[in-house]
Amino acid sequence: MASDDEAPQSSKSEQAPATNGVNGTSDQAHDHQHEHEHEHEHNHEDNNVFQVSVKLPDGHEMKVAVSQQEQVQDLRQSIVETPETFQYTCFHLEHNGDRINDFVELSEVKDLKQDSELVVVQDPYTEKEARMHVVRIRELIGATGDRADQLQGICAGVSLHDERFASPLEKGEASALAGYDLAGRPPLNAILPQPQETIPKTIKSLSVSQWNPPPHHLKQRGHLLYLLLTTNEGEQHHITASNSGFFVNKSSSNKFDPFPRPAPKNHSAHSLLSLISILSPSFNQAFVDLQKSNGQKDLLTTFPFQNAIPANPWLVPASYIASAHHQSDLTRTQEAYLLGGVDGAENLRDWNEEFQTTRELPRDTLQDRVFRERLTSKLFADYNDAAAKGAIFIYNNIFFSFGCDGVQTFASEGGDEAARVAVNKDVAGVKAVNQLDINDLFTPGTVVVDYLGKRIVAQSIVPGIFKQREPGEHQIDYGGVEGHDTVTENEAFVPVFEKLSKALRVKKHPVWDKDHKRHDLEGSVETKGLLGTDGRKYVLDLYRITPLDVAWSDELETTEETFGKYPHRMSVLRLELIESYWRLKLQEYVKQETEKKRAEKSAEEPKTEETATSKQDGDEKASEEATESKPDSDQDRIDISNFSFALNPDVCSGQEPQTEEEKAEYEEDEKNVRAVCSHLRTTVIPGLITDLHDSDVGFPMDGRSLSHLLHKRGINIRYLGQIAALAKEKGRRLEAFYTIVLQEMVVRAFKHIANGLLNHLPPLFASACLAHLLNCFVGGDLNSEPRPEMDDEMRKLYPDGDYSFEKMTPSQLQKQIMEQVKLRYRCDLPEDWRTSLKPLQLLREACLRLGLQIVAKEYDFGRGDKPSLNGVAEPAAEPVVTNGVNGHHEDDKSGGKKKKKKAIEQAPAQTNGTAMKQPTTFVAEDILNIAPSVKDASPKSVLAEEAMEAGKISLAQGQKQIGQELILESLSLHEQIYGILHPEVAKMYHSLSTIYYQTDEKEAAVELARKAVIVTERTLGVDSYDTILAYLNLSLFEHHVGNTKQALRYVRHALDVWKIVFGASHPDSITTINNAAVMLQSLKEYPESRKWFEKCYVVCEELFGHKSANAATILFQLAQALALDGDPKAAVSKMRDAYNIFLAELGPEDRNTKEAENWLEQLTQNAVAIAKQAKDIQARRLRNIRYLPGMRQAQGCSPRVQAQRRLGTLLERALVTQEVLRGASILTQGGSGDAGGKKSKDRKSVNPKARGRKSTSAAA
Repeated sequence: MASDDEAPQSSKSEQAPATNGVNGTSDQAHDHQHEHEHEHEHNHEDNNVFQVSVKLPDGHEMKVAVSQQEQVQDLRQSIVETPETFQYTCFHLEHNGDRINDFVELSEVKDLKQDSELVVVQDPYTEKEARMHVVRIRELIGATGDRADQLQGICAGVSLHDERFASPLEKGEASALAGYDLAGRPPLNAILPQPQETIPKTIKSLSVSQWNPPPHHLKQRGHLLYLLLTTNEGEQHHITASNSGFFVNKSSSNKFDPFPRPAPKNHSAHSLLSLISILSPSFNQAFVDLQKSNGQKDLLTTFPFQNAIPANPWLVPASYIASAHHQSDLTRTQEAYLLGGVDGAENLRDWNEEFQTTRELPRDTLQDRVFRERLTSKLFADYNDAAAKGAIFIYNNIFFSFGCDGVQTFASEGGDEAARVAVNKDVAGVKAVNQLDINDLFTPGTVVVDYLGKRIVAQSIVPGIFKQREPGEHQIDYGGVEGHDTVTENEAFVPVFEKLSKALRVKKHPVWDKDHKRHDLEGSVETKGLLGTDGRKYVLDLYRITPLDVAWSDELETTEETFGKYPHRMSVLRLELIESYWRLKLQEYVKQETEKKRAEKSAEEPKTEETATSKQDGDEKASEEATESKPDSDQDRIDISNFSFALNPDVCSGQEPQTEEEKAEYEEDEKNVRAVCSHLRTTVIPGLITDLHDSDVGFPMDGRSLSHLLHKRGINIRYLGQIAALAKEKGRRLEAFYTIVLQEMVVRAFKHIANGLLNHLPPLFASACLAHLLNCFVGGDLNSEPRPEMDDEMRKLYPDGDYSFEKMTPSQLQKQIMEQVKLRYRCDLPEDWRTSLKPLQLLREACLRLGLQIVAKEYDFGRGDKPSLNGVAEPAAEPVVTNGVNGHHEDDKSGGKKKKKKAIEQAPAQTNGTAMKQPTTFVAEDILNIAPSVKDASPKSVLAEEAMEAGKISLAQGQKQIGQELILESLSLHEQIYGILHPEVAKMYHSLSTIYYQTDEKEAAVELARKAVIVTERTLGVDSYDTILAYLNLSLFEHHVGNTKQALRYVRHALDVWKIVFGASHPDSITTINNAAVMLQSLKEYPESRKWFEKCYVVCEELFGHKSANAATILFQLAQALALDGDPKAAVSKMRDAYNIFLAELGPEDRNTKEAENWLEQLTQNAVAIAKQAKDIQARRLRNIRYLPGMRQAQGCSPRVQAQRRLGTLLERALVTQEVLRGASILTQGGSGDAGGKKSKDRKSVNPKARGRKSTSAAA
């Protein structure tokens, strides 16, 4: 089977490069090796893949499998990353004595074939190559230390999977869920990394010498760099980097003599790595130990990020901010020189030219498309990184501007608020245009960065945008200039804008300038075209690619007195809504055309009139099924080229049609826009609420998952108020959803308030401001009048700063939050909103929104429900001591005075005098870092998505082999284009693991699910909702390969994180608890399994009521668990309850009702038989005692227990043969790991309405 080949390949592709054990592994090298192994192992029969021999300078040879399509530079990079050839960085390849160009494909190398020999020839160094060699060697030998990257926060991109679950389970170890308290305090340690082990030290230091750079006359003699090496033996060596390599010179700290030492100390080597191994006797062994240490870690957990920004955790262990954690490294200050040269010119890039040149790359062949999309992904990642850093520091070649209305462009739309929204919409519009990838239409590189209350727009500079135009010329070549007053047209833009508008469902429409002159534009008047001086056509200002939400605007006018004036008039519809409505209209068009053709056919063939009429009178579902069942039906021949539906984006935005015909057309356009708005309000939003109520969609867990759910359906965040009202009407079934919506509105309101206070505050006081605001936000119960910590002396240095945050109190903040929610979401918060929302979840959401990283403590919110750290309650008398002991695993039971003292020393320093003040939840020192929030315009890979969809279609059609090949190709494309650390790759691993699971290749599913967990943790966060789902998915697959105890560890971790993200009793947790109960049942831990079924029922009853079908499903399983646990009486009672609910909810003919009735009858008969048997045995025992007084009762179980065990055996057989462990999830459908009875072909789920089954399917 395919799985026999594929599962080992996935593992091998990870482990092969891992042997290098270095943190600094090059991204391209791993990409090449990872892709290359996939290609070689999955396509080994392909003639394009062959093996060549590479001869090294030391005489050794190595075999490398290559493909004709890959470039020579990829092969070269693979050699650089191979453990046996680490030392080679400056070389070229030769074949038959001819030098090979690094930038050609291997297919272009003459006479290169199977078993050909390539020779590695070392090149002389240049100054840049010498610097890059030093950087590379420092990374290899672990001498780099931690870089102080201002964009990446503390513990950025951390993964918890390996450090928590890599250790094997001990034999006889109890299950991870033994004694677990579902209602216990949220354990913060569940999302905290453990203290890192010290890695083997290969050298003490390697840095650029104080004698650098070489003087002019020595540069002429080939001197490039001067280095200073300190070995573990304590010896210092001054090293000269020259054109020929590296040698030890005669310099010292006080004397400059950069020439070689005399023999026998005249050590030299072409590679710095080789020279260090000569100079330090302990180096080789230490380097091997370093490789082994790093090799123990999963490559995915240590691999550097390439095309994505790592996730910054909001909670950081105190051990990571201790002084001892920051190591001395002189070269950290020299990295800018090593990477960019003396003047840094090597780091300067013409971003716009790179973007547009990449767009113009050929896309004719598959390899062309792969190379183009891979380069595009890397380029966007580099630009996003540079732009985000530029928002904090000054960067060249990127145009930065604030997202505010500096020149009164949006004066009539809301001023600064409108400008802030516009730049956010603009980056979304640029992303949409980039995704369409239209020929000859270009966009500037665009990134929006939110940092310390400011919104900064970073754009690559379009050639000609700052050009001084001649009198009479306009700055813009197509679209509106200076608002709507002047409109320009340029025929050169019409073809490309026509393609853009067609893809975005935008109608060509007239607009009028200030002189009432008509101009027909392909896009919105706000969307502009600029002809750059480089000859390219650029599209700018894409914040209005969809129409205004006219219904929302109308509502604002009628509710202004009640809720206040809305902050801006930039409320536009989402692209997802436009697309879904377009599809709806297309379906209506196809249906009409189909009925028309049937009517025509009926008229032509009178004999079939009766049949045609019966078909037309049939219900819609039957019609659709009939259409789908006949591939050659009329519907397949419907010509949709005549279908047209597009919207005018300038409706209700100040346009004034002049003639009656124009007015009629404008009214029709407005009618269409209003229809879409009505569809959103009357169909989409109520439909979402209905789907949630009927459990047809998984519940969100936090603000991010809520936003994703709404945006996917085309619902704007401004409708949270309406959504909350509809959810509240549905009662307790949607209580959890209502709470999340309420929480999201409150947190977003707090974010707006905080941004306003931070906007004009000197950055030095940001920590004090945020700590005070958090005290007012979630710490008001502990201290109703907190005072901010301010240094008055420092404050005097910034007399122009805005310090209004100091006046904020908890009551004032609550009032402002209520006003903001009322203003922005047209919703009144309930009176108990502050007490009904959980402070820990509010804190987490606020930190994620503002980019805060705070120290891990058992924060006291004044409600008596502090979160747990290390699994131990914090003594109230010693808050400072316990707050300092962070970062330890819950199983760490070591203690002692010495350890306590050390923990206190590592705790953040407290402000003088704070012990005498009334305590507050937060102090300024708790705010460790503030990271920027980045919104980019990077497009997704079309090629990778196409391969994935084609694979899914093939699998659905039963073409397993073709489908798997296409999906594996999609995986390879994802890894090539995005790199292995990217959210899209995590989704790919997740999807592929599910597909493998469904095709019964469960070992491969487990391996891919494990990768999905690690990549999701590193890219989206250790406590993101995607990470929770990934862990639950992995637990499901581990259970089905027989690793049930390991699966339970994953379930426990997911539940712990769930408590932090949401709290207890989330609707989807019913599935997880049920799955855990079934897993315990498969381990024959019947008492524990029974407890988890009971917990599951409690949560289900709380959310859906005790009379719901969901509750009946859980009762059905609980009855079986009680029987297995030896409680036949309770089993009968619960099964009777399940039967009565099924009867009332689903009716007597429903299969679930009948099955519950059957089981009730069996359990009742067994209970009666047990009671009778126990009575008979007791009677016999009494008779034996009466007639045989000398005999003693045999030791062992009581008759009742013996009878119960017999019932348990009977039930186990029944469960296996009848496969009743189904209930609330796909997990229970699979039965336990060793159940192998027959399956009924027509057997369905016990309860088709069970919410858990659907949510688990979504999780899987």
